[in-house]
This record gives sequence, structure tokens and C-alpha cells, in this order.
Amino acid sequence: MSAVPVFLYHSVSDDPPAWIAPYTVTPRVFAEHLDRIADGGLTVVPLRRLIAAMRGGPPLPAGCAVLTFDDGFADFYQAVTPLLTERALPATLYVTTGAIHAPGGEPGGSLLPPANMLTWRQIAALDALGFEIGGHSVTHPQLDTLPAQRAWHEIVDSKRRLEDALNHPVLAFAYPHGYSSRAVRRTTREAGWTSACAIRNAFSSATDDPLRIARLTVRADTPPEHFSRWTHLTGAPASPLPESLQTKGWRLYRRGSALLGHPVGGGPPGPGAMP
Repeated sequence: MSAVPVFLYHSVSDDPPAWIAPYTVTPRVFAEHLDRIADGGLTVVPLRRLIAAMRGGPPLPAGCAVLTFDDGFADFYQAVTPLLTERALPATLYVTTGAIHAPGGEPGGSLLPPANMLTWRQIAALDALGFEIGGHSVTHPQLDTLPAQRAWHEIVDSKRRLEDALNHPVLAFAYPHGYSSRAVRRTTREAGWTSACAIRNAFSSATDDPLRIARLTVRADTPPEHFSRWTHLTGAPASPLPESLQTKGWRLYRRGSALLGHPVGGGPPGPGAMP
């Protein structure tokens, strides 16, 4: 089983809002990461190639990596796109549709705090450049704590909105906060998404679950030497991994808190999901 690092980024900015700053890297650091990936001998491939291998398609060449970005921050257009295009690197961008700005207007509404987010026009331009656009729900809730009907609307409506905007099928989904459950994954599959990313802070692989793809979270405080270990396929376990008792217990706690009107975010102590 060959490990595949699927890197998860959020904002790439020199001046992010405080709430996302812990999950932000500067453009300079991001460029260094791309250099480290190349120096490690890794080839960045589109997410769809990894998914195809998981589903029995052509095997991946040795030494592959995938780049993913969550939420839909405007800095992907401003800071990330030039760095990727000059290196001819693919990436998948998962957008929260309720946070996207309409032309000349306000976003439709999401649970994300205020930030400079992409516009629909920018998303269409990124799609035209060849970046894969994926869904990240409508409002960015913890899907595994929602009633089934609300979870369905979050998963289905984000797909419909993106497909209406881009005029072609959109197949890649990422769970907000990385949270899913068996029921959420079943709904995701029934809605027509063919892949879905979680977090898990582990390497993915060709034998990973295409509806629970493991990713490595890149944070502001990720040490350079730690990132370098990832580019040499060390420093993390490889999926598929069974769901831990800690994860199951954390889900029950979050569900109980949501029922009481006091939802909690983030993840349990140690590696896990994030805001």
C-alpha cells in the first residue's frame, strides 16, 4: 500500500481574520511547501486520479500527492492560483456555497465568521483554468449532528448550486470540520457525490475509502521538518483506518451539545477535526 499525502489547506494569506489564522499559511510558506513537495520527489496529481485508483482504475505512479483547499477563501484566487499555474499543478477547491459572494452582492449565508470569500465569477474563472471545484455544504455545519433532512439539504443543495453555476457535473465533496458518519456518507453517495474528503491526519492510499478520504491538515504552526517528513511519506499513519472510540465518543458529545442548543466545534484532544 503506497501512502499518498492529500494536503488540506484553508487560507493562504499574510493577514487572515483571527478565527482562521491558526489554519492559515503565508504565500511565502505555501511556495516553500510546493518546493518541498517537488524536492521530496512527489508528483502532484488531480484528486480524480486518486479516486479512480481507489475504484479499481489505473494505478497511481509511485510518489504522488494531492492538494486540496477548504471553504472558498478569496486568497485562493489572489495568492494560490499564480503559484500553482506557474508550476502547472492541479488542486481541488471545496467551497461553502452559502459563503460565496454574488456579483455586487452579499453571500447567501453560512456559519463561517466574516472573511474575504470568493465570488461566483472567480469560481467560474478557476473552473475554466482547470482547477476542480468541489462542494463543502451550504452553511458549513457539523453534518453528523444534524437531523437527516437538514443534512440532506446541506449535501444536495450545495451540489445543485455549484452545478447550476458551472454548467457541468460537480462530483467532489468535503465534509465541514471533517465530520461524517455512516448515515452522512450514505446521503453523500445518494446525492451523487463520487468522492468525499474527511481529515483524519493520515496519508490516503489507493485502498482508502473514496467517501472518507484521509487528509493531512496544514496549519500555521506545522513545523517545516514535519511537513518535510510528510513529503517523504513518513510521520503519519496510512488509511484506511478504523474509526476510533475517541471519534465515536466525540460525535456523541457533539450531538448531545447540539440538541441542548450549545454546539461545539473543533476536534477532540489530539489529532482530529478542526473549525
